[in-house]
Amino acid sequence: MPPNLKDLVVTRLLPRVQMPAQYVGDELGAVVKDAGRVRGRLCLAFPDAYTIGMSHHGLQVLYAVMNRRDDWACERVFTPSADMEQLLREHGVALWSLETFTPVAQFDVLGFTLQYELGYTNVLTMLDLAGIPLVAEERTREHPLVIAGGPCTANPEPMARFIDLFVLGDGEQSLPQVCDLWLQLRRGGGDRETMLAEMAMRLPYVYVPRFYEPQGDRGFPVPVWPGVPTTIEPAIVADLDAEALPTALVVPHVECVHDRITIEIMRGCPGRCRFCQSTTLKRPLRIRSVETIVRAALESYRNTGYNEVSLLSLSTSDYPHLDELLRRLQDVFAPLGVNISVPSLRVGRAWRTLGGLLSTYRRSGLTLAPEAASDRMRRQIGKRITNEDLYEGCRKAFGNGFDRVKLYFMCGLPGEEEGDLDGIIEMSETISRLGREVRGRPASVVANVSNFVPKPQTPYQFNAMERREYFLEAREHLHRRKRLRSVQLKCHDVESSLLEGALARGDRRTGRAIELAWRSGARFDAWNDRLRAGLWWEAFGQAGIDLEETLHTPCPTDTPLPWDHMAIHQGRAYLEREQRQSAAQLAQTRT
Repeated sequence: MPPNLKDLVVTRLLPRVQMPAQYVGDELGAVVKDAGRVRGRLCLAFPDAYTIGMSHHGLQVLYAVMNRRDDWACERVFTPSADMEQLLREHGVALWSLETFTPVAQFDVLGFTLQYELGYTNVLTMLDLAGIPLVAEERTREHPLVIAGGPCTANPEPMARFIDLFVLGDGEQSLPQVCDLWLQLRRGGGDRETMLAEMAMRLPYVYVPRFYEPQGDRGFPVPVWPGVPTTIEPAIVADLDAEALPTALVVPHVECVHDRITIEIMRGCPGRCRFCQSTTLKRPLRIRSVETIVRAALESYRNTGYNEVSLLSLSTSDYPHLDELLRRLQDVFAPLGVNISVPSLRVGRAWRTLGGLLSTYRRSGLTLAPEAASDRMRRQIGKRITNEDLYEGCRKAFGNGFDRVKLYFMCGLPGEEEGDLDGIIEMSETISRLGREVRGRPASVVANVSNFVPKPQTPYQFNAMERREYFLEAREHLHRRKRLRSVQLKCHDVESSLLEGALARGDRRTGRAIELAWRSGARFDAWNDRLRAGLWWEAFGQAGIDLEETLHTPCPTDTPLPWDHMAIHQGRAYLEREQRQSAAQLAQTRT
């Protein structure tokens, strides 16, 4: 790699790509350290576009955690767009980090965050452009340690072929420990396999796939290296309030998906929604104090100048001190003209009291997630709200200045009937009419309908996913039922959902399909205009994977599954019990 890499990029590559500012770094808040003054170097890799990755709160958290240390330098890299990928290959230029234009292959550790399954091919693109062998077992001690964390570690098997080790659970404390131990072992002179075995045996939240072999029809991984654990336990930050929030945020040069301050006020969720993987993975519930949140928000504002603060959690309305928090934030930020965004609202009796306070911040849109449109279905999926709660809450919100509502539903839930689909339209149109009753004109309602994917580590992991034909017919049915122009219906792409299910529920053989799809040109599969579904279905066929079994065949609750070695807070017995209770509740409603 030439020493004047930055000059080459700036003069020969950037003039030929769209949005060149995403490739040069040097943003406000970026941390640049002298490589000669640190012990180790970590590159955080987000397998999607810069504009998406820079909106991700977790990336900012880990970037701050590692850069607070004097002995480690932490830098960033994102997936280059198609135009830049082509130029890198034409010019023989390896992928670089934003902070110092260092080739990614020269870092000690390369850490991917796996937030969604449809980003998997982007991981392969980044490894290949960096000059790092795709297959983990082909790397030597001279290559970086390639690690991955995030929600997709719920089932790491599809990516096991490409990742050296997975880090399960919270990253604030585990990531520094992984980096330190790797550096210690690397300087001890051992071979790569021995070092990885030591990592697996000494860190309970680390999973090294090469030391496990899939067994049985479903590919349950069994240890084959002496001393590695049978079950991987997640890392858990016990005292969330003691973990410093990032406040010296990196401020991008270009407009991103979310240009705002994000403050995580609570981790975990008191709800027990049976469809929700995040609820399972993020237990136990932990909260931050009002004082910590307000202080971090104000410090972030002073460092960035952003005019919006977003409160992040799985269910913000369940934060136990929400009234006090909103009043404190109002006192601090209203004089500054800063908006407070409160997503993840769970409609309920307590929520009705917040309408007036929330309208102080934003009087336009309200986002709610009823998930299903009938009390019957919500009881079955574990969503503890009623239609009455929803309508009364919306009435209160309309009376306090809100005039637009986004609703999120799922189609294809276990036990769904035609009446449940009808209910989506009925509920959306009822809410629009409530706007007319309260404000004199219909409320604008957007009903977003996603296709249910039974995810690993949820009670519905044992259920089959509905077929393509079901989702297509359901979408047509919903459009036929809609009457009001004030209600807009948005249905998620069916092929995208089926691919998500195939990747989420796959075993280790799925890695072969991922590689075949990538070599055939699959990139940015989470983007509807980039997804080439036919290419993927061909890749699964070439890999010998039966999607009928993976997607559409239910699993007996006593069957070992490919992800069972990944422990969760309450254990598999909890998932089995919840699945049985759900089935019993469903049977009662049908008798």
